[in-house]
Amino acid sequence: MTKIDKVLLTGKTHTTASKPGDHNSTVNLKLSGTGAKDISFEAIAAHPTAEQLFAGAWSSCYTLALGLAAEQSKVTLPGTMSVDIEVDLGIAGGAYFIGARFTVNLPGLEQDTASKVAHLADTLCPYSKAVHGNIDIDFTVNV
Repeated sequence: MTKIDKVLLTGKTHTTASKPGDHNSTVNLKLSGTGAKDISFEAIAAHPTAEQLFAGAWSSCYTLALGLAAEQSKVTLPGTMSVDIEVDLGIAGGAYFIGARFTVNLPGLEQDTASKVAHLADTLCPYSKAVHGNIDIDFTVNV
């Protein structure tokens, strides 16, 4: 897998579940449109980059997969769980690449249990499957 030498842009997300076991997710974006002065969607800067949109969609999908992985593993996710995803656009050897950093926070769970659930979610999430083996991903699980 090619590692990025120089990061050009980074899209960041921080996702929390509204309640343990909740399989619904909301992505709030602040967007602007031509001539649409009275329309506002909150959360990130106007004109989000592709990296922000990808990180937001991936984060939403992964968080739902985390709930499914916890159910399959008979584990209750902590109400304070969160997922941070950063997606980078960068250059290596004159070519453009994307890379990602995951930080899964599952306070109160044992490290081994948290890691198993987080990695199972990675195998269930369609976004994770789509990029598996194609981009460099750093994965951290905190308890």
